[in-house]
Amino acid sequence: MVVQLAVLAALMRMTIHYLVATTLAIEATLIHNFAWHLRFTWRDRRSETGLVGRLVRFHLSNGLVSMAGNLALMPWLVGVVGMPVLIANGVAILCCSIVNFCLGDAWVFGASKVHAAGKAGHILPSLRPD
Repeated sequence: MVVQLAVLAALMRMTIHYLVATTLAIEATLIHNFAWHLRFTWRDRRSETGLVGRLVRFHLSNGLVSMAGNLALMPWLVGVVGMPVLIANGVAILCCSIVNFCLGDAWVFGASKVHAAGKAGHILPSLRPD
């Protein structure tokens, strides 16, 4: 959220139309979030599709939800409701985030999960059956 709002604010200062700026901010955020999820959120998951396959799936899922959601909500929130652009974008991000997380968990990073049960003995050895 911080990345998207910061990029949006920077682009708005350059007098780029808020919908174009929103689109560019979403793309910057998609790349950032993909790297973050790959490195931290779902680092224990493997995939047969590789890095490029996951990046494509990430754009087809999270990218589509974020673009459609933000570009549908922003004109309404800014033009009809009268919200400032950054607040409207924050609302749009929140509306899309749950769907995006579920898609990332189930489809983009969901292939071939490494089971935590194999690691339980290292984390909680006192709970292992003898």
